[in-house]
Amino acid sequence: MAVRIAGVTIPTEKRVVIALTYIFGIGNTKAASILATAKIDPSTRVKDLKDDEINKIRELVEKHNLVEGDLRRDTASNVKRLKEIGSLRGTRHSKNLPVRGQRTKTNSRTVRGNKRVTMGSGRAKAAQKT
Repeated sequence: MAVRIAGVTIPTEKRVVIALTYIFGIGNTKAASILATAKIDPSTRVKDLKDDEINKIRELVEKHNLVEGDLRRDTASNVKRLKEIGSLRGTRHSKNLPVRGQRTKTNSRTVRGNKRVTMGSGRAKAAQKT
């Protein structure tokens, strides 16, 4: 029996507190507080939950928390607003550079599209004798 909460199928073999973190916008702390509110033991496996417990969790997650599509849309609109007002953070986002002040000389090479490789990795093999 697959359990779907907020449009995400959560794994049935894992503990409930871990399985809830598969939903975008729910971490360990929020998962623990949801289970405490619903009065469900965090160590229970998802497959052992009863239907009323699942419905209680689903209601708490979808009604009282910003998760999945809504949260992604909200984050995207925040980034779009930063780009439109021309802030430094917005320009860093549009150039795909680190936004929060990290150094770029030695780190974030893959983000910058500057993937250096070691000396001998691109060399062609010597021709074999025939």
